[in-house]
Amino acid sequence: MSLRTASPALGAALLFGASTPLAKLLGLDVSPQLLAGMLYLGSGIGLSLLMLVRHLLLRGQAGQAVPLHIPARELPWLAGAIVAGGVLGPVFLMSGLTSTDAAAASLLLNVEGVLTAVIAWLVFKENADLQIVLGMVVIVAGGVLLSLQPGSLQLSSGAVLVVAACLCWAVDNNLTRKVSTNDALLVAGLKGLFAGVTNTGLALALGATMPKAGPLLATLAVGFAGYGLSLALVVVALRGLGTARTGAYFSVAPLFGVLISLALWPAAPGWPFWVAAGLMAIGVWLHVRERHEHDHTHQPLDHAHRHVHDEHHRHEHDFAWDGVEPHAHPHRHAVLTHRHAHFPDVHHRHVH
Repeated sequence: MSLRTASPALGAALLFGASTPLAKLLGLDVSPQLLAGMLYLGSGIGLSLLMLVRHLLLRGQAGQAVPLHIPARELPWLAGAIVAGGVLGPVFLMSGLTSTDAAAASLLLNVEGVLTAVIAWLVFKENADLQIVLGMVVIVAGGVLLSLQPGSLQLSSGAVLVVAACLCWAVDNNLTRKVSTNDALLVAGLKGLFAGVTNTGLALALGATMPKAGPLLATLAVGFAGYGLSLALVVVALRGLGTARTGAYFSVAPLFGVLISLALWPAAPGWPFWVAAGLMAIGVWLHVRERHEHDHTHQPLDHAHRHVHDEHHRHEHDFAWDGVEPHAHPHRHAVLTHRHAHFPDVHHRHVH
C-alpha cells in the first residue's frame, strides 16, 4: 500500500479533526445537539451544491457524468447507516455528554475505531493480517494516550451512552461500505441531510434556538468541510481500502485536531502528545507497508463507479466513448481468477 492509496482516509481524518477546533473558534453558545445538527446540515447542503456544480460541468460529456442512483438492493444498507450513524449515534453521544466530562468522552470515542474493525473482521469477514491488527492497536493506543487525563475515566451511565454512540458509528462505517461503490458525494450528502434535519429538528423541539445568520453560515461552512467532504472521502476510502483499514487511518483524526488547536492557540505540548504522535505514525507505517497477495477469484458483479481500464475492468461500451479515463458507467465484471497484491476493496471482498 502507498500513501496515495491511504490519502482519502487520511484526508478525511484531517478534515474531521479540524472541525472540532474550528467549531470551538466559532464561539457559538448553542446546545451540543443543535451544533451537531447544523454541522450535518452544512454537510448535506454543501455536498448537494457540489453535485449540482459537477453535473453542470460534466453535462453532455459521454461517460463522465456520475450516476446519481443507488440500487434498490443497497437502500437498506444506506438506511441502516443513516439511522445508526446519523440519528442514534449523535443522540447517544449528546445524552452521554450530560453526565460525562469532556476528557472521559474523548478517551471513550477511541472505541469507535476498535469496534469498527471488530465488526468488519468478525461479522463481515474482512481480511485481518497480523500487521493490520497490530497497526490498529498502535493507532488506538496513541489516541487513548492523546486524550487520557489521570482520573478522568469513570464507568457511569454517561460513559455507557458514549460507548453506545461509538457502536452506532462502527455499525454505520460497516454498512456504508456496502454502498461505497456508489457516488461518494451522493452517499455522504444523503447521510448529512438526513442527520442534519433530524438532529436540528430534535434540538429545536427541545427548546434550542438557531444562531444569527453570520454564525449560522460559518457553522454550515465548517460542517461542509469537516463533515461533508470528510464523509465523502471516507466513502472513497471504504471503496478502496475496506472498513477496518479506513477506520484505522481515520482514528488519527484527534492528532490532526490537536495540531490545528496548537496552531490556533499556541502552547507547548506535553510528552503524551509526542508519544501519541509517534505511536500513530508507527501504526500508519505498519498499514502502509502491508502487502497482501494470493490466488483469488472474482465473482460476477454489476455496479457503477469511476474507473480506468485496468485488469479488473475489461469491458466494451454501449455508448460513444471518447477514450477519457477515469470515467463512470454501469458495467459488469465477469469471473476472473488471478494473483496480485490487493486490499479488501470493492473488487476484493472474498473469503480467505
